[in-house]
Amino acid sequence: MSMIFAGNKSKQIYLIFSIMLLFCACGGSKNVDVSNINLDVAINRFDHDFDAMGTKPMPQQAAYLQKKYGSFYQDYIERILQAGTITDTAYYGTLKQVFAGKAYQDLKHEVDSVYPTLDLQEAELTDAFRHIKYYFPQSRLPKVYAYFSGFQAQTSIGDGYVAIGLDMFLGAKSKFYPALVQSYPHYLSRRFTPENITPRVTEVVLREDMFPENDADKSLLARMVYNGKIMYIMDRVLPNTPDSAKIGYTNQQMHWCDTFKKDIWAYFLDENLLYNADYLQIQKYLTEAPFTPGLGEKNESAPKLAVWTGWQIIRKYMEKHPDTTLPQLMAERDAQKILNESKYRP
Repeated sequence: MSMIFAGNKSKQIYLIFSIMLLFCACGGSKNVDVSNINLDVAINRFDHDFDAMGTKPMPQQAAYLQKKYGSFYQDYIERILQAGTITDTAYYGTLKQVFAGKAYQDLKHEVDSVYPTLDLQEAELTDAFRHIKYYFPQSRLPKVYAYFSGFQAQTSIGDGYVAIGLDMFLGAKSKFYPALVQSYPHYLSRRFTPENITPRVTEVVLREDMFPENDADKSLLARMVYNGKIMYIMDRVLPNTPDSAKIGYTNQQMHWCDTFKKDIWAYFLDENLLYNADYLQIQKYLTEAPFTPGLGEKNESAPKLAVWTGWQIIRKYMEKHPDTTLPQLMAERDAQKILNESKYRP
């Protein structure tokens, strides 16, 4: 220990500051022991099995894929590729054209070079899913598949599965993304990295599979609280993931929110936004964007400010209700009660 702290005072201060950052990086997280939970995630490489259709007899391989991947195979052929219906073998002709195309071969080569294996992602998702099982013992977690989405989606979720679009996690500097800038501007594609797979898969399982948003929750406050709950569960099930990766912010955006949290809250109150249920007026505080219009100077504000604020409200609420379990949190539907009892006053 004496060797670590040997040196000048500035180095000591830097070390202390680094330790503080480490503790602050995952605010709200609580480490629990999940090693005894009997659950291991194996990511099935649908992309490899699908590619085999180009070299093996197509009818036999199609039957194999239908048996192995169930409803995902049908969803992939009919909804993602839009190649036809699996009950009509005419779609085989479309697949042959896909396999013969240079675009497919280039993409396959790139994906295989970035992801020769998914061992790291399997380990990360195993830890995340074990945490979900720890907090929600009755949960039925989906099988996990990896595929090419055709640059349509990072994740897809369906009947008993969640699928990872590997082509949407090739790295921020992938040669494919500049050509897609109209659909995926840089503020989105900067997050198309391997490190984002686990938080995005975890989030879609929580949002779409386990706790879909109630259609009756129309006010901004209700949406704030719902999103805050999802983010707080991510705190618990991804204890080693930085807050910036959970919400998809840059470090600068995280700093901006923390610096101006009082002003953000005052803005929501002054503009009477909490009980506004007009989605056209409130959606800019909930959805992806490079910044939030009307807040901050020189477009430096963070996006999704209602999501971030709801997250802070739930953290405060859980601080004041330390015996509340995550299922109990999700069961509490009164957003106003949660706000009142959080005593959120930044």
